[in-house]
Amino acid sequence: MALLGPTASGKSHLALAAAKALDGEVVNCDSMQMFRHLQIGTAKPTRAQRSEVPHHLYDLIDPDDYYSAGLYMQDARRICREIAGRGKISFVVGGTGLYLRALLEGVFDGPGRSEKLRERLNKVGHRKGLEFLHRWLEKRDPEAAGRIQSQDQIRIIRTLEVYLLTGKPISELQVRRERLENLSILKIGLNLPREKLYDRIDRRVVEMFRSGLVEEVRQLLDRGYGPGCKGFDALGYRHVMDILQGGLSREEAIARMQMDTRRYAKRQMTWFRREKEVHWIDLPGEDPAVLEQLITLMQRPCDAGI
Repeated sequence: MALLGPTASGKSHLALAAAKALDGEVVNCDSMQMFRHLQIGTAKPTRAQRSEVPHHLYDLIDPDDYYSAGLYMQDARRICREIAGRGKISFVVGGTGLYLRALLEGVFDGPGRSEKLRERLNKVGHRKGLEFLHRWLEKRDPEAAGRIQSQDQIRIIRTLEVYLLTGKPISELQVRRERLENLSILKIGLNLPREKLYDRIDRRVVEMFRSGLVEEVRQLLDRGYGPGCKGFDALGYRHVMDILQGGLSREEAIARMQMDTRRYAKRQMTWFRREKEVHWIDLPGEDPAVLEQLITLMQRPCDAGI
C-alpha cells in the first residue's frame, strides 16, 4: 500500500496505525527522512514508534551523502518483495513523489551525475535566472519542460544535464522504464481542506522550534557537516542556518519556514494529483475513520504486495 499526501497530513501516523492493525511493515518514501541525525526538522518517526513495527529506509545515509531515485527504486523494490515474501503488507509512506514514481514505474537508465556540468548550469541559472534555463529546456525537450515548474531548479538542472550528456531528451529516455511487477498496489491519499492543512503546518513548525530544531542544527555543525551539505536542503534546516548566520531572527525564520512549507505542500499535491487510481480521503491520518476506510479497502481480494 502507498500512503501519499502533503506534509503534515498525518501520513506517518496512519502508516504506523495501519501496520500495527494489519501486521505490516513501514517503508519510507521521504528523501529527507533517509538522512541520519535529521530528526526534528524532517518529522521522522521516533525510535519508540519505529520499535512498534519494522520500519525500513530511515537513517540510511549521512547528511553529506548522495542518494537518487534510481537507488531508491532498487532498495525499496527489494524491501517490498522481501516483506511480501514474509506474507506481510508494505506500507510505503512519504511525501517524495519522485521516489514513489520510481518505485512503481521505474526510472530510466540515464547517465550519472556530472558535477562539472552541474556547476556550469548552476552558474548560468544564477546569472540569468531559472526562467532562462527553463526556456532553454523548452527548446530541447518541450514535453519534459511542460511537467517541470520554472522554479524547480533541481529537476531543470538534471533534465538539461541528461540532454547535454546523451544528446537525447529525458522524455524519450523515460519511456524505457520498467514498471513494478508481481505486487498488487493500493494507493490511499490524504487530501485535507487547504485551511486545515495550512493550520497544521503552521503549528508543526512552531512545535519543531520548541522541540529543539535550532539545537539539532548546531549539533550537525559540531559533527563537521558544513552548511552546503545535502541534508541542509531540507525545509527548516536552511532556515535555522539563516538564524545562526545572523540573517533572520527566530520569529522571522519561523514565519519563513511556515510559508515555504505551505508552498511545498501545494507542489506535493500538484504532483500527487497526477497519480492514477488513488483513493482520496479528506481527513487527517490521525482520524480513526481513515484507518477504518483503509482496512475496508484492504479487505478487498488481492495478492500480497503493497
